[in-house]
Amino acid sequence: MKNLKLIILLFCCFITFGFQDSKMVKADPKPEQIRELLTKAEHSIDMMEFDKAQKQLNQSLEYAKEIDHKRYIALTSGILARMFQVRHEYDKGITQLERAISIQREIDDQSGLAYSYVLYSKILNSKGELDRAIKYLDLAKTYYEKEDDEEQLGLISLNKAVIWLSNEDTRDRAIAELKNAEIYLQESTNNYELSRLHYFLARAYNFKGEFEKAENSALIALELAQKEDYTGMTMYSYGILSEIAEQRNNLAAALKYLQKNNEVREYVFNINKEALLTEANAREGVDALKSTLDELTMQNAEQERTLKVNKLTTILSVALITILSLLTLSLYKNNNLRARANELLQKKNSELILAKENAEKASMAKAQFLTTITHELRTPLYAVTGLTHLLLEESPTESQKEHLNSLKFSGEYLLSLINNILDLNKLEANKVEIVKSNFDLEKRMSDVLIALKNSADEKNTKIHFDFDKNIPKKLVGDPLKISQILINLLGNSIKFTEDGDIWISVKQTKQKEKTVSLLFEIKDNGEGIGKEKQKAIFENFTQGSTQINRKFGGTGLGLSIVKNLLSLLNSEIELESELGEGSKFTFELDFEAPEAEIKNTVADTPVNVKETELTNDIMIDKRILVVEDNKINQMITRKILEKNKVICDVADNGSIAIEKVKNNEFDLILMDIHMPGITGIEATIEIRKFDPEIPIIALTAVTLDDNLDEFYLNGFNDIIPKPYKTEEFFHKINKYLAARETAI
Repeated sequence: MKNLKLIILLFCCFITFGFQDSKMVKADPKPEQIRELLTKAEHSIDMMEFDKAQKQLNQSLEYAKEIDHKRYIALTSGILARMFQVRHEYDKGITQLERAISIQREIDDQSGLAYSYVLYSKILNSKGELDRAIKYLDLAKTYYEKEDDEEQLGLISLNKAVIWLSNEDTRDRAIAELKNAEIYLQESTNNYELSRLHYFLARAYNFKGEFEKAENSALIALELAQKEDYTGMTMYSYGILSEIAEQRNNLAAALKYLQKNNEVREYVFNINKEALLTEANAREGVDALKSTLDELTMQNAEQERTLKVNKLTTILSVALITILSLLTLSLYKNNNLRARANELLQKKNSELILAKENAEKASMAKAQFLTTITHELRTPLYAVTGLTHLLLEESPTESQKEHLNSLKFSGEYLLSLINNILDLNKLEANKVEIVKSNFDLEKRMSDVLIALKNSADEKNTKIHFDFDKNIPKKLVGDPLKISQILINLLGNSIKFTEDGDIWISVKQTKQKEKTVSLLFEIKDNGEGIGKEKQKAIFENFTQGSTQINRKFGGTGLGLSIVKNLLSLLNSEIELESELGEGSKFTFELDFEAPEAEIKNTVADTPVNVKETELTNDIMIDKRILVVEDNKINQMITRKILEKNKVICDVADNGSIAIEKVKNNEFDLILMDIHMPGITGIEATIEIRKFDPEIPIIALTAVTLDDNLDEFYLNGFNDIIPKPYKTEEFFHKINKYLAARETAI
């Protein structure tokens, strides 16, 4: 018995450790796996197997995120956009492309950008925005000309031809581009694009009435598509063949090709639809129907044996008349009910259309107001932050330096608060991006406490700060959003605590490899919040009561911003409070600790690539033109530049700027957007006509959209939104000055 127990115990241990080992062998996905999935997804799209393509793209995105491969994350979004373009879901495609372009710009993936620009052009062409479509193709063409990539240049010519083919006035240009594409692609092995080329050649010849050439090109397109099972191109080739046959009065052939086209179209529908009737259900229905018919047959036979023909005829006639009468009455009532329902639906539909129009007008008015107020708030704030920077560089005393640092910190927070109020809808929709950087959390929190010290002193309230010494000195996270959360929570506690105490503590709860988890706690002994108000307190513009609003003031927006920001950072806030006894807010956040980071080499990542450090020495004796209509902003920007020995010139508007650039040599231009007369964008377009090389940076207080392509398309090299951090300001200027020196 003892031996049996020992054997069972050893067997259980073997099973346990065996399963543990099987779980531990899971390996990270390889870039080759992602590339293979993306290739398969493109082939699935060519075959119009969209469900299959979606699964392959989802898998590739999961793998790419798992190894943080940004290039493949962007490429997955680009191919997903291509699928949406084929399915005519253009807005979804544009959303995916903007995400891909943002990542590709961040990692400077020029080949990926060129690929995205070609896709963007196709979608814009489908939406009828032909001029913008050509501009994006030209952006891609610039890159492929540098790389001397003949195949891609051929595809650029093909896509331009597709755009120009839709307009009768530009069809000659389209045919010329198709000929160029034919030359570039004569040695290509890309059968899908070759099939597209011959398909559009067939369309072009058909428009010109050269039906024999059109038919030959269409048959080549069909042969290539069938060879590789390109379902979409097979369907389109049958369609153009049907049109050509109809033009040549060969109606039998036209009908045959049209039937083939419909067969392929039906096949595409069948492979993508989600629900089908099963054969088993159909068989059950047939069996049930057969059983019912047999039963009725037996009943009729019995009736025929027991009833006379005349009596049966009379009964059936009466029954038929009764049924028809009831049916007529029922139809009459149903028609009346349907007419009333239609009338009611039309009325409600009219009301909904009117409400929709009113909502759209209100939304447009709100957007216009936010655009205007953003500029008006940012302009004076630029003066505050700029003058603070200048004063900090003029050797202030220690006490003055402390005040100026508090002013600088408060200015940064005020800018952040303005952005959050103006973009509250965007914040709630989780469209605000997290910007990660190295920072000292303890110093950041000390700055918050210094900024709020005067408010606490006015309330005769003491703040107690407890910071866990085990927390690493440097963390990686979004310091500005951490400051916003803490300022809102501490500001809320100070507002509702008079002659009391506030305790703020940060403790490390766990550390796993290079990730640390920190627990934040803000506790006070102030007014407190009643149980019935604790859920609603995190909603927009909500406070505990009307009396609290009258007594303490405020917008009721702070805790709503805190909740949304923590949700963005994958965390939640918890509240414990009793009316009259104070409140306690707690939340937990994860950070990366650079000191604990283990550097790994990824197979696809270049080795020994180090960004050149830029210093302000490169700015010495450089000539920079500041184009700005606001005199205070002129003075601040000029002083900041001249402190670094820059030779600075100023233009009050765009017209003056154009003349100065024509008659003087400058190394760089800082261009405002909104100015009297011609705008900064218009001035930049004019300057680019005679000087395409000089770096032009938009230094502007406008609120920028997520899509910045219009700025780059109109000639700007970069954008610095005002008010800015001086580090970012100098970094971008030095970057373009260094690039200009290298080019010379």
